[in-house]
Amino acid sequence: MTPAEVLSEAYGRLPDLVRTAVDGLDADQLALRPGGSANPIGWLVWHLTRVEDSHFAEAFGHDELWLTDGFAERWGLPLEPSDTGYGHSSDQVDAVRVGSAQQLLDYFDAVHTLAEGLVAGLDDGDLARVVDERWDPPVTLLVRLVSVLDDAVQHAGQAAYARGIILA
Repeated sequence: MTPAEVLSEAYGRLPDLVRTAVDGLDADQLALRPGGSANPIGWLVWHLTRVEDSHFAEAFGHDELWLTDGFAERWGLPLEPSDTGYGHSSDQVDAVRVGSAQQLLDYFDAVHTLAEGLVAGLDDGDLARVVDERWDPPVTLLVRLVSVLDDAVQHAGQAAYARGIILA
């Protein structure tokens, strides 16, 4: 297996992780903060999707679906449209309310379908391309893709853990 094929395999596992975490939950369950202060499932899935959307847009030179496909308008969150959730305060986390699991999945599916197609089209030579020179050393596409995947898997796992607490 080539590195690009490994990435494609790994990204292909995200939809099941996300669906398992949100399936059958209502808006109140998606907004519930385990222990009173942990990040809720709705925020976790929104955030992992926003990160995938924004980072892939930057790395591959396309617009974020959140902005161009009307998700930001439909969701109507009281946040800047470019907000991805990094560094959110407790009040900002609470502001990310979703109406349903399907609302989360519609956005996730759109972003993830695009991301999977982009990853599947890579060859190993693409992975060395520098996508962010703001860091020392500069970030390659491989490093960015691994970083996004790592963040998404962690948040999907947190959402699944929160689901277990909520449904216990």
